[in-house]
Amino acid sequence: MTADTQATDTSDKPDYDSPWKEALERFFPEFLELLFPAIHAEIDWSKGVQFLDKEFQQIVREAKTTRRTADKLVGVTRRDDTPVWVLAHVEVQGDPQSDFAVRMFTYNYKIRDAYQVPVASLAVLADTKRSFRPNSYSTALWDCRVQFDFPMVKLLDYADPERWAELEASDNVFALVVMAQIRAKVADDAETLKRWKFRLMRLMYERGYERTLIEELFRLIDWMIRLPEELEAEFRQELYAYEEQYQMPYVTTVEQAGIQKGMEMGVQQGEARTLLRQLDQKFGPEAVQTHRERIEQAELEQLDTWLGRILSADSPETIFH
Repeated sequence: MTADTQATDTSDKPDYDSPWKEALERFFPEFLELLFPAIHAEIDWSKGVQFLDKEFQQIVREAKTTRRTADKLVGVTRRDDTPVWVLAHVEVQGDPQSDFAVRMFTYNYKIRDAYQVPVASLAVLADTKRSFRPNSYSTALWDCRVQFDFPMVKLLDYADPERWAELEASDNVFALVVMAQIRAKVADDAETLKRWKFRLMRLMYERGYERTLIEELFRLIDWMIRLPEELEAEFRQELYAYEEQYQMPYVTTVEQAGIQKGMEMGVQQGEARTLLRQLDQKFGPEAVQTHRERIEQAELEQLDTWLGRILSADSPETIFH
């Protein structure tokens, strides 16, 4: 049984987009440092970063696409004081897309045209097809030619033993996010996936991370690596025992009797927070106030549907119809 099949057996299709969006916003410098170190070195991080969600949502609407992707448009400053934007695109859902390169090109030129700023588009591919490695788009008519090249990282390359050892030895916290994504995609069976989930938790403890950071990373890993109910209960029990043995009760916030309920509530609350944040960014605080109760009481399946509609929605009502 494959990891994707396991996910289908346990619940709806795993939502990898939401944890990636949250991870990029929380750990954007670490993301660049790990996967695009040359670009990370060109940025003056003392100037801070600006997440340009409203600007990117406008571009998506103009591009007439409803495809859910883990994208972040981020404003940064180069070391020469030039303001630039970085579009980080993470392709995590389903099979490789034949239109991937043209979507990268479309988003890039639309951002440049609308806002007149330099834009670097970066691609992270989390699929399991080794031959799928788009890093350019070109089109030509007679002597008129367009050539667009973009940096690309294939996460599957890190599953090779040597590269995996680099991730495990890295002191970059984003390495744990990458490891969780890889194992969620390539694990052969649910039991193996459970062992990897526990190993990632142990790595956090062994590195001596502070409680808040462990809880943030645990939430992302728990979101990415979904196990069948019985194995999830076993994982939580093993984690409780490990924490008790080493006197590190950092992460476990649900009672053992309510393991499954607590896990589902955590994911539900996370999706609700994501939807409320996107609603505020796109339609303002009044829309949040109007729809907050409905969102916070919605089931996971309903929240997932609404999240899929918000990028193309012209009004809050079109999200919830």
